[in-house]
Amino acid sequence: MVNRVWGRLIAPLAALAALAVPAAAVTTPILVVEADSGKVLYSQGATDPWYPASITKLMTTYVALDMVRQGKVSLDTLLTISPEAAAEPPSKMGFKPGTQITLDNALKIIMVKSANDISWAIAEGLGGSAEGFADMMNETAHRIGMRESRWYNPNGLPEPRQWTTARDMAILARALMRDFPDQQGLFSISAIQFGKSVMANHNGLLGRYPGADGMKTGFICSGGFNVVASATRNGRRIITVVMGQPSARERDIKAADLFDYGFGQSAGWTAQTLETLPASNLAAPPDLRPYICDKRKPIPVDEGPGALTAGADGTATQLFGSATADTSNLAFAALGAANVRGRSLPPRAPLQPIAVWTGRSPAEGAAALAQAEQEAQASKEAARTAKVEAARQKREEAKAAQAAKAEAHKQAAAEKAAKARAAAVTAPKPKTAAKDKVPAAASAYTAAEAPKAAHKPAAKKAETKADAKPAAKKTEAKPAAKKAKGKDDDA
Repeated sequence: MVNRVWGRLIAPLAALAALAVPAAAVTTPILVVEADSGKVLYSQGATDPWYPASITKLMTTYVALDMVRQGKVSLDTLLTISPEAAAEPPSKMGFKPGTQITLDNALKIIMVKSANDISWAIAEGLGGSAEGFADMMNETAHRIGMRESRWYNPNGLPEPRQWTTARDMAILARALMRDFPDQQGLFSISAIQFGKSVMANHNGLLGRYPGADGMKTGFICSGGFNVVASATRNGRRIITVVMGQPSARERDIKAADLFDYGFGQSAGWTAQTLETLPASNLAAPPDLRPYICDKRKPIPVDEGPGALTAGADGTATQLFGSATADTSNLAFAALGAANVRGRSLPPRAPLQPIAVWTGRSPAEGAAALAQAEQEAQASKEAARTAKVEAARQKREEAKAAQAAKAEAHKQAAAEKAAKARAAAVTAPKPKTAAKDKVPAAASAYTAAEAPKAAHKPAAKKAETKADAKPAAKKTEAKPAAKKAKGKDDDA
């Protein structure tokens, strides 16, 4: 009995101890770098392997733009949505298989909407298959100096073999800026408009942090909330990489604080560069799913300016602890989850949507969209008509069922009555007792008195009959009796 009680007391403490173990083991990657020089202003776990999520699309974009630069394709190249692309999970545009879109519009969509179906279409269109494009991603990454990255898909959906590091993503960001200066606007689009739908950029820093001009966010449960961000102030551009955060809000606030810190620092000639950062001791990325996507709370989202999370302020403090940076710098006070609580960035500036379309031109896209809307309207009308017809048929069936039920009741009642009549005809009549039978010649008076006489003793029957005679006859009988009596006495 004592052992059972002791066990119940120990179990909760053991559970708390198990939760506390990862807190000291996980260091979320953070990196602040000068874009021009590649000098590191701050780093934390910068070479630790991590699940990239949708910041993978920066790699997809580099490969695509590199193919354009080499003349292998153009921004007007048409890509076709395959059934495999259409089947990719959200976030997505939801185009039907067979829909075509230019590479230019596809890149705008994946940078703003982070559409997984469009990323897959880019991979199939430029690499022949998603696997072939992944080989191109790995080859390109190795060529531009990304040492730790391993790519298996073009959109960053969960793949346990797909890793990157904060250092590699900063190298990729610098390469995009250096090699494609005329495409920098691609990373700062505040929103896209497709038909009547306006979709805001997932990057919560754009339009909210002064000078923010790119690049890409990402989120999966196993990797948390990631961002590769850039900002420019007084002609100086800084790249910040923040990974593994428990919410989009914390990710954005920490990135903003890191920008403030970076713009207040100057990299000396002895500062580390991206190439000289030491290798990590971790053999594989940590899996944050149990901490980021708690089953008891809503799944976090990374869409739009109001992205929320399943609440991880408390969990994050337990998992991540506070910053291990130089705490003498006030900018790093916000790196602990407890200090982010209650803070938010200013409201987003008004969106300036960029139009995107399917097909070769806006006119072709508008025609296709109009046809799609007509088909959708026709489908809606058909569904409404089918619904009305189904309701009418249901009512008629209900009426028919009710009438059949009433007829069945009526027939059952008729059958019951017929059975009752047949039973009355065939049933044996009850026998009348002989004593209860009234003689045919009896008068009403005699019949009424007969039952009483039946119960009298036999000796009184004669008396009864005598009583029934007229009174005159009784008088005559008396003298006869006396005369007989006198004869007896004389003898």
